[in-house]
Amino acid sequence: MRNIPEELAVRIESGAATLCHVWRVTRVDGQVSGHTDHDGDLVVEGLSCRAASGWTVGAGDGEIGLAPGSLSAGGALDDVLNGAEIAAGALDGARVELWRVDWRRPDLKVALWSGTMTRVRREGEAFVAELEGPMAALDRVVGRTYGRDCDAMLGDARCRVDVGIFPGLACDKRWATCRTVFDNGLNFQGFPDIPGDDFLTAYPAEGGRHDGGSRR
Repeated sequence: MRNIPEELAVRIESGAATLCHVWRVTRVDGQVSGHTDHDGDLVVEGLSCRAASGWTVGAGDGEIGLAPGSLSAGGALDDVLNGAEIAAGALDGARVELWRVDWRRPDLKVALWSGTMTRVRREGEAFVAELEGPMAALDRVVGRTYGRDCDAMLGDARCRVDVGIFPGLACDKRWATCRTVFDNGLNFQGFPDIPGDDFLTAYPAEGGRHDGGSRR
C-alpha cells in the first residue's frame, strides 16, 4: 500500500499542475543518477535529478495481484547516459524507482513503481528502456522442466552429438529420432516415458505386462 502524504493526495486528487515524475537509477556498479520530466532540475532526497535528460514515462502494465508488471521509459542521450554505456551493457540490471513529486515542494512525493532495466536500446539520439517489476522473477522458469522431448541443443555439451557426422540434419527433439537417426539414446535429455494427455483416457486391459516398469 502506498503511503501518500495527505497534502500531496489533495493535490493529486485536484489534478494540480505542479506534479512531475522523478526517476532514481541505481546501476549494478553502484552509480546513482536522477532524472525528471519537469522543465527544471530538482533535488529529491539529496539527489540531483536532471531535467535535461528528458526522461518520459512510456506504456506500462499495472501491477495487479501477482502480475509481474512492466513499464517503459525513454529519454535523450547525454553525458550521464550515453550510447557507449548502452552498448557496453552498463545499464543492464539497473534498479529504477519512479516517483510522483510536487516540483514546488520535492519533499511531497510518493513512490509509484520500482523495477529493473531488462533491455535498453538506442533510437538515434534517444533511448528506450524496458523495465520489469519486482514480481517478474516469480514468472521465470528456473531449472529444468519434465517433458517427453529433449531440451538439449543438437551438438551441445549435453547432447554430445558430433554434428560434423550429420551435415544438414536437424533434430526434432523426439526419443525415436535421437535413438534411430543419431544413435544417441544414452544422452537423450528428455523423459520419453512420462505420461501424456493420453494417459487420462487409458483404461485397464487384459494381457500384457503390468509390473509398473517401462512401457517400452
